[in-house]
Amino acid sequence: MIKKLGDYMGSRKTLLPWSIAISAVNGLLTLIPYILLWLVVRTLIISGGDVSDPKVKDYALWAFLISIVDLILYFVALMLSHLTAFRMETTMRKKAMENVMKAPLGFFENKNTGIMRKVIDENASETHTLIAHILPDLASSIVSPLGVIALLIIVDWQLGLATLIPIIISFGIMVYMMNPAKNHFQRNYLNALEKMSSEAVEYVRGIPVVKTFQQSVFSFKQFYDSIVSYRDLVIKYTIFWRMPMSLYTVVINSCAFILVPTGIIMIGHQGDTATIISDMILYVLIAPIIAANIMKIMNLGQNIFLTSEAIKRMEKMTVAEELSENDIPKKCTHFDINFENVSFRYEDAKNDAISNINLNIPEGTTIALVGESGSGKTTIARMIPRFWDVCEGCVKIGGIDIKQMDKHELMKNISFVFQNTRLFKTSILNNVCYGNPNATLDEVNRAINLSQSREIIDRLPNGLNTIIGSEGTYLSGGEQQRIVLARAILKNAPIIVLDEATAFADPENEHIIRQALTHLTKDKTVLMIAHRLTTVKDVDKIAVIEKGKIAEQGTHDELMAKKSLYYNMWNEYQKAIDWKI
Repeated sequence: MIKKLGDYMGSRKTLLPWSIAISAVNGLLTLIPYILLWLVVRTLIISGGDVSDPKVKDYALWAFLISIVDLILYFVALMLSHLTAFRMETTMRKKAMENVMKAPLGFFENKNTGIMRKVIDENASETHTLIAHILPDLASSIVSPLGVIALLIIVDWQLGLATLIPIIISFGIMVYMMNPAKNHFQRNYLNALEKMSSEAVEYVRGIPVVKTFQQSVFSFKQFYDSIVSYRDLVIKYTIFWRMPMSLYTVVINSCAFILVPTGIIMIGHQGDTATIISDMILYVLIAPIIAANIMKIMNLGQNIFLTSEAIKRMEKMTVAEELSENDIPKKCTHFDINFENVSFRYEDAKNDAISNINLNIPEGTTIALVGESGSGKTTIARMIPRFWDVCEGCVKIGGIDIKQMDKHELMKNISFVFQNTRLFKTSILNNVCYGNPNATLDEVNRAINLSQSREIIDRLPNGLNTIIGSEGTYLSGGEQQRIVLARAILKNAPIIVLDEATAFADPENEHIIRQALTHLTKDKTVLMIAHRLTTVKDVDKIAVIEKGKIAEQGTHDELMAKKSLYYNMWNEYQKAIDWKI
């Protein structure tokens, strides 16, 4: 795990060993002021409290100076480890985002944004404590107790053995609590945190609906259940460790309860009261150092596990199989689309989502996919921009397999308009310019006009510079779709993929959006998915999808003449239009 973390540290990796070495020296120096303080007390006891003894001042001065040096070394050690940790965190986030950006578009279909945010941001932070604090402290936590134990035995082996009794017992309790077999709770704890984070994001997004229907947090059952599950898990774990932790705390702090009777017995046998009492003071002073370091070792075990889990979760979440690409990519010069025996199956699915699809879309024509929900229409459309790679067959643009094309070139030639719009919380101008960052203001205004969005812009106080969101304005679903259409028009790609672009529009906006679509699709190669059959009546060809296969295809009149699937769908749709309440 440390080696894996080292890959993220870059040039600052060399700082960590220095930090650990300085921390080890710091651990030894920490003991010296206690020894000097013991010598001060011993001198005073033996001399009958004579504070004029020059040794007292010398010991005190050296204790002060060494404490200052010790503090400086500790600061330097932590500074080096923090520089390493911050570089590591930054690199982890960058690499995670680089992996995400290289992933195929289909990678994001089933990824919850709340979990992704937590994994990339917070899991990177989980590694910080280990590198910045725990590893440097580990050196001190090993060196310092060894020095203490040596000192305990050297000064007075009898008092030393008495002091070691509670330390050994507490160490045994710690080993029991650090048993790796109990790490399943930490995994469950992290899973519960991710679940709660995910549901919190979904709940916040659903607040308008919750408030509209005058509901409370309890109405958002999944969020409420995730909170309850997290609460029950933490309470159960806390109760489970209550007795071991209480016992550990009592034992590790009980040195004085063993030292005092041991000292009394020794005074009774040896009679050297002053020496024994001064030695007992030393033991009472330095014994807590071992206790503190045992706690650091306990934290080390927990943090190593948490860091290991953080790395695993981040890599599992962000590492996706990158789409293959030719060393010498081919560039298409015309834009007809051909599906040749295309089959595709989602990961972990038992059956193909689409099977043996053969479909030809000549350049400059429009083909519509119709069929029941879940029949495979969207999957077919998303094969064109390589949301996923086909399992069998191939998709060609201009006679070139899309796997042999440069990914950026492929995306440059395709515009998407989905039923779920994607607008960013920035200005309308910036949102539109995502279609073409190099566009001039005149080109943007032309796209606004062609998308029928001019009346939206004119009624906003800051026009194109109006911010979308809480700091500016909110747009209706139909208005957002028109801005998205302006973005697609500005991109001016030769291939258009429309996934029910009018699905969430009211009748007025639907009519306006259709006008905008006419400008967007003019002289383009278009694949559209439609549930409202009236929108596909005049397209060049219609393909009826049933259970992942093309059941029939042809023009509206040809399919109506067959009196088969499309014929029945059309008649049912016409009946639905005539429904009245």
